[in-house]
Amino acid sequence: MRNSPDNLILNFTGDVQDIGWESIDDRIMGGCSQSRPEYLQGVGLRFSGTVCLDNNGGFASIRSDESGFDLSRYSGFKIRVFGDGHTYKLSLRTDLYFDGVSYQASFATEAETWQEVTLPFDSFAPTHHGLRLTTVPPMDTSAVKSFGLFIADHQAGPFKLDIAWVSGY
Repeated sequence: MRNSPDNLILNFTGDVQDIGWESIDDRIMGGCSQSRPEYLQGVGLRFSGTVCLDNNGGFASIRSDESGFDLSRYSGFKIRVFGDGHTYKLSLRTDLYFDGVSYQASFATEAETWQEVTLPFDSFAPTHHGLRLTTVPPMDTSAVKSFGLFIADHQAGPFKLDIAWVSGY
């Protein structure tokens, strides 16, 4: 695997003992999707599971522990991922509310290929329960509390995404 870039924000390729990510799937509202975060030594964080559309379901996600990230010196992210051909969302939260606003940017993956994806901060839209919000201010990049990964948008079936790192640019 290629060496990690400068300006690393999250690095999952090293020796991580406790990844501190948890699943938050549509099961919280009666759905049947399932996901899990898993650390793979030397590879990265794996986000995998199955999206199920039954019972008004249709999303799976994982979220990091709450922390503090001042990303104001960057214009966006570069992320290194190994995908399965699905489209995913990187999510950022700037509050401590479990059910608060999430700023999300979508990215497509190529099946069985490592990619470096660029996500400018102005591509992150404020959302709540999957709906885009129009009355919320832009994301405060100096006050990011957590990261997340989502799969939704009627992409039923199994999925698997490996993420090696997130860097700022």
